[in-house]
Amino acid sequence: MSYVGPDFDPPRPRRSPPRRTLIVVLAALVPGALLGWLAFGTPGGSDDGGSGRVTGAASGTGGPASAGGDPDGKPGASASQSPTASAPGGAGSLADKVVVIDPGHNPANFEHTAEINRKVDIGTNKKECDTTGTATNSGYSEAAFTLDVAHRLRTLLERQGATVKLTQDADRPFGPCVDERARIGNSARADAVVSVHADGAATGQRGFHVILPGPVHAGGADTRPIVGPSRELGELIADDFAESTDTSPSNYVGDGTGLVTREDLGGLNLSTVPKVFIECGNMRDSKDAALLTSGAWRQKAAQGISEGIVSFLRG
Repeated sequence: MSYVGPDFDPPRPRRSPPRRTLIVVLAALVPGALLGWLAFGTPGGSDDGGSGRVTGAASGTGGPASAGGDPDGKPGASASQSPTASAPGGAGSLADKVVVIDPGHNPANFEHTAEINRKVDIGTNKKECDTTGTATNSGYSEAAFTLDVAHRLRTLLERQGATVKLTQDADRPFGPCVDERARIGNSARADAVVSVHADGAATGQRGFHVILPGPVHAGGADTRPIVGPSRELGELIADDFAESTDTSPSNYVGDGTGLVTREDLGGLNLSTVPKVFIECGNMRDSKDAALLTSGAWRQKAAQGISEGIVSFLRG
């Protein structure tokens, strides 16, 4: 589903009123040939409203840009005007790129606690298949948040021409488990994978952070080939997320950088393609929760993540 308002054609320039009085006066004063010439040249006589004016409006140089809007009320732009709306196959297109979006948790996980508590191998040790995730104090779940952002992010990336796959779309009873989430990205030979989350820290702990894979080489895990490109992906996402959402990096992890390296997450340990997690904010803090529960802010979050991914894929 698209979360950006429809585009509309630019308004046609207003036609000039006929100069009937002038023509009548001239008809009485000049020869018939001159009268015919004036009638042909009367302003408003052509369908496009006059030379140059429609062309300017359509190109964005001489008239109103195509109207549109996102949930923030910010005007949209037509595909011909915005680099973030490139059509597949066009200049700057990502038609040859595959992105996997991993919406954290699953809205129905809480109904399958036995299944999600089952331990799976993450290379370094074994961990639970999945968890239920956290929620705001008002009951807005992390699983609902991540799926909403994933849908918005998919829309933005598909406009760039990328092939986008989700690890889950509330289309399965629970999970997938963390090891399967990694395999989905690997099997897709994804150029980038982003796992979307929100944190459940203490009140007063605010901000976002991006989790990067550490160098793990144990059991079935070997992240060494993806550590470098994953860091590049994470840094770009962190920068663009901060700018798009006007929020700050976490004040409780990452030393203000917005970047955290971990070696205990199966979704990262088992990945063979560039992958990061993003914790978009703290659902247990009332100020962060006010952002996370806002559709307009979630659109900004998706935009920031998308811009980071696009920058990474275009090199």
